[in-house]
Amino acid sequence: MRVPEGINEVWSLDFMHDQLVDRRPFRLLNVIDDFNREALGIEADFSLPAERLIRTLNQIIGVMQIWVGKRGIKVEYIEPGQPQQNAYIERFNRTVRYDWLAQQLLDSIDEVQDQATRWMWHYNHERPNMALGGITPNQRLASAA
Repeated sequence: MRVPEGINEVWSLDFMHDQLVDRRPFRLLNVIDDFNREALGIEADFSLPAERLIRTLNQIIGVMQIWVGKRGIKVEYIEPGQPQQNAYIERFNRTVRYDWLAQQLLDSIDEVQDQATRWMWHYNHERPNMALGGITPNQRLASAA
């Protein structure tokens, strides 16, 4: 796995599952920038069906392909069933699980999304990341500029 040298060079995404207090399952879609480990988004819903995901990714990818094409950037994908090739997002998922989800009892999907947004801000701006030498993703981004 290549270590990115700049912002927006490599993004990773992955899904997580959990449940509300009433045991209804929900899913999270986590997206990070591998360079500074910044959480770019956490999308929460009871269902993130393939059609919705495909539609969303097609929109993003369509724009991204134009953008990367103009810049000569190569798009690479991990091999199916090889999570170690996606180590940054796997580590992020573990942090989400132990620093946030395992600490909360959540009653509604709106509460999940609200807490995810608040936690993501804390993660990006206040929580030191040992993989970044003890600075936050936001500080890493500022030092790269």
